[in-house]
Amino acid sequence: MLFDLGPYAPYGAIVLIVLVFILFLTERFSAEVTALGGVALALLVGLVSVEDVLKALSNPAPATIGAMFVLSAALVRTGVLEAVAEGLGRQLGARPVLTMAGFFGLAGLASAFMNNTPVVMILIPVVFGLARQMGTSASRLLMPLSFTVILGGTCTLIGTSTNLLVDGVSHGLGLPAFSLFEIAPLGIVLALVGGAYLALVTPRVLPVRQALADSSALRASRSWQVELFVPQGSALIGRPLREVAEFRRRSTRLVDLIRGDVSLRRQLQDEVLQAGDRVVLHAPDTEVLGFRGTETRGLQISGTESVGIRRHQMVEALVKTRLGSFATLGWRRSHGVYPIAVHRQGSALDLGEPALELRPGDTVLLDGAPEDIARLARDQDLVLLAPLKVQAFRRGKAPLALAVLALVVLGATFNLAPILPLAIIGAAVVLLTRCVEPEEGLGAIDGRLLLLIVSMLVLGTALEKSGAMALIVGALSEPLQHASPLVALTLIYAVASVLTEVVTNNAVAVILTPIAVGVAHSLGLDPRAFVVMVMFGASASFSTPIGYQTNTMVYNAGGYRFTDFLRLGLPLNILAGVVTVLMAPHLWPLHP
Repeated sequence: MLFDLGPYAPYGAIVLIVLVFILFLTERFSAEVTALGGVALALLVGLVSVEDVLKALSNPAPATIGAMFVLSAALVRTGVLEAVAEGLGRQLGARPVLTMAGFFGLAGLASAFMNNTPVVMILIPVVFGLARQMGTSASRLLMPLSFTVILGGTCTLIGTSTNLLVDGVSHGLGLPAFSLFEIAPLGIVLALVGGAYLALVTPRVLPVRQALADSSALRASRSWQVELFVPQGSALIGRPLREVAEFRRRSTRLVDLIRGDVSLRRQLQDEVLQAGDRVVLHAPDTEVLGFRGTETRGLQISGTESVGIRRHQMVEALVKTRLGSFATLGWRRSHGVYPIAVHRQGSALDLGEPALELRPGDTVLLDGAPEDIARLARDQDLVLLAPLKVQAFRRGKAPLALAVLALVVLGATFNLAPILPLAIIGAAVVLLTRCVEPEEGLGAIDGRLLLLIVSMLVLGTALEKSGAMALIVGALSEPLQHASPLVALTLIYAVASVLTEVVTNNAVAVILTPIAVGVAHSLGLDPRAFVVMVMFGASASFSTPIGYQTNTMVYNAGGYRFTDFLRLGLPLNILAGVVTVLMAPHLWPLHP
């Protein structure tokens, strides 16, 4: 500490928080950098001490959130959500209304137990596919998807990081911890009311926009045409093509079966696989990588049967000059690199077509050792693009990942242990059992979010220690002394809701939770309902594309305008506030 504000400490703390929020709003720096800078300034002027920083680091909320990121990554990696979404897509033609209700119900249910961001990331390509099948624009579905996962996240304590954070702050203030499903009655009612609103109002008020069809969110949905080889001893020998799960997925399309030099494409579904057969498929990146690795047993990418392909990497290369056909190029023999598939102007080409020649602008999927690919690129004047970032789904691990999440949820539900140790144990299990690779699982932890949370916890301590919190509570409590408790609840909810539309919701949660508790105590009311106001007000963000990360994602992918969120989201914000304020006092009585 270099300076001591003395009696001006409360006002200094308030000025510091206002400055931080202004920087959040202007986005001059990233949110976590702004918050960390606020902590540094608080340390500099003596508003907090090193012990306060260490205390913030010991709060269970950040560690719990980090562990839940790993569990979410395991569910994504094992293809759980993607598989269910594909199943719904197959039913769209027969039962369109029921299927769409099931799709949005799935999104809401998944977001109650998973981090919302990967849920939306997985489902955006599915939305584009469903929109094409329905003959409508994806912009009619993307914004409701984001709003649905936000509503789903309010149904459980682990549904959003905000819920966990508010619980951690309120518990640190001496309140009993929230149980996993304590907020579920309110969250479920809010999700049902919000879902009904979206179903009725979206077609009437949300205009059709030109969706960004080539959004990076759709990168994983691009298909390649690959040729697969059935080796001797394969478990698929003797099985009809129609019974092989890898050929029946909605994301793949069976093109041909080649036996010797004969094409059997006219009777594909009736054919039984034999050793040496070659199967031609259209498949997305995730499936191609599965055929390349160990995720699909009994099938190998044609031409790679005799090599240790798993030690190689898969890379896209851009063709700069006109080249010959693959038969004359001989890349396998000359460089040890295996061409897997070719893409031209948005379409997959048949790699086995003898007349196929590479043209400028084509992209080729290559498999080989990094040094061999680099040598090939030099010799053939190819531009190497980044290695494929998508990874094959580990579908065989899906039951295990689901079981781990279920055990974490059940353990927390029946109070076998606090959510923190259960989440850490669950994260360790999915990493040890390779449901998700350590690099991917640990990489899923949003370190920037955790830094923001810890920094805001420290700034919250600065408000409390300096006496600024008492000043703010006093200023709010005095005019509320003779007002209805519903007015006080409405005020807290409104402040949380408005602030979270323009600055990060986790920062709002940390600062506003102690204020809400202080106001409740000053009015002689039980603070639990006031804490719920912050929890829901800081989560239910619908009016702007910057208030919540999933809104930002669909804002870009759907080609929306800022006013589209106001048109559909602002009434939903008000509706959510009315439901929350009216229901909370019945679930958490205001008078102890």
